[in-house]
Amino acid sequence: MKAVVLDTDDQFRMSEVAEPVPGSGEVAIRVAYAGVQYGDVLVREGHFPIPRPFVPGFEASGAIVAVGDGVDQARLGEQVTALISGGGYAEIVIAPAVLAINAAGIDLRDAAGFGWVAPTAYDLINTVAAVRAGASVLIHAAAGGVGSLAGQFAAAAGAERIVGVVGNPGQLDYARRLGYHQVLTRDEFPAALGEESFDVILDPIGGETRIANLARLAAHGRMVVYGNIATFEPVTVSANDLLMRGQSLLTYNSNLASQTRPQRLADSAARALALVADGSVRIDITAEYELSDVETAIENLAGGRTHGKSIVRVG
Repeated sequence: MKAVVLDTDDQFRMSEVAEPVPGSGEVAIRVAYAGVQYGDVLVREGHFPIPRPFVPGFEASGAIVAVGDGVDQARLGEQVTALISGGGYAEIVIAPAVLAINAAGIDLRDAAGFGWVAPTAYDLINTVAAVRAGASVLIHAAAGGVGSLAGQFAAAAGAERIVGVVGNPGQLDYARRLGYHQVLTRDEFPAALGEESFDVILDPIGGETRIANLARLAAHGRMVVYGNIATFEPVTVSANDLLMRGQSLLTYNSNLASQTRPQRLADSAARALALVADGSVRIDITAEYELSDVETAIENLAGGRTHGKSIVRVG
């Protein structure tokens, strides 16, 4: 079968590889579309210790064509969106059956865009930060895959004020169309907010931005860290200072959840998918690539030249 391989020389190559076979508790999916996400960037840059050659691609949509031991044969032919540990940029991919989420309610293109970003955004807003009606929410990387959905999930949860921060001025108009009440560039943050503080802050940026976020957290507020786009340098936080204002610093790691609590992640994905299916939340796919253009898709994401969600057409 055809697949895009990240080789030992850091180059992406279209290759012919053996078709994988599902093991116990797994399914094989004929891939229609694969989602492009920041995990692809981190793998390319060596932040994940994954042996090469390696077929990247961490999310895919398609139909189940084979099942392993312990998986109901009735799932054959089922349309799914799958959360996977690699292999998505290929004609066939193997996924844990529990993380192959039934996607009969949406088309396969949107199902690929759903990927990891939708359950991540859902959990950030609803599970970790526990956004409630009337809350004020600040979301960084507001034009990205997670950010473009997190604002919508916050609105669905009843947030009263939702402010987004984007990386550059070219992303402002796009983010404003997603329902944010105000959108700033990272250069404008935090000065443009005056003395405003927030009940919930989502921070995938790190570094100086993380420090500035802590200063903008309201009493009893919750800041959720789920990435380090700007820098991996650690930020030191005083638990005593947080305690004095009743604040919480939380983290979220969807990849870890897939390994330790896969059913819990699958349940969140199903709830997020229901909101997409009924039109409460919209998957915004802004770029579609051919399988041969995977390297370009990942490079565009790494360089901040994309917004919303990018996908790769495979089948």
